[in-house]
Amino acid sequence: MATRTVALDEEAYEMLRRSKKSTESFSEAVKRLARPRQPLSEFAGIWSDLNAKERRELKRIYSALREGDQRRAERVRLAWG
Repeated sequence: MATRTVALDEEAYEMLRRSKKSTESFSEAVKRLARPRQPLSEFAGIWSDLNAKERRELKRIYSALREGDQRRAERVRLAWG
């Protein structure tokens, strides 16, 4: 496989180093970070084929996340109130 040398300033190198997973090479990290993003519309209807049990579990998770957000917001309000 051919390789190329790329010059990065210190800030860019540190950003890349921090973004790199411990199991991946710098090349793999660049490919992961630079790949084209999928448009949000690609995900429309992705959960439409969930069965009833999966929907209940998803609702439970969503409710727990919302409750956690509310508790966190209340703690911030009290701390900064």
